Amino acid sequence: MNPFRVSNPSRLRVGLAVIVALAADAIQILLGPLGWAFADQIIDVFAMLLVSLLIGFHPLLIPTFIAEALPAVDMLPTWTGCVCAVALLKRRSFRPPAPPSGGPPTIDV
Repeated sequence: MNPFRVSNPSRLRVGLAVIVALAADAIQILLGPLGWAFADQIIDVFAMLLVSLLIGFHPLLIPTFIAEALPAVDMLPTWTGCVCAVALLKRRSFRPPAPPSGGPPTIDV
């Protein structure tokens, strides 16, 4: 069992991942003017690990992690945007197929 592979995260897990992302972005915005770059990197590592454990790893997390190292980008809510995008992509990929529209349903016997 891989803890970073969550096939279909529940609403609770997605909500917790959004809270982690919001907290990481808020802390980084508050600490930004103080110039604590080392603290920003630690927050990014914890945010990526916690989000990956909650909703599963997704390749979109890597560019977000890299972008957070750039001086001006770390003041944007990139974690929150990434978590929302990953949650929507995962939800869309696990949606059951829609029933065929048109005539009456086909019943195989």
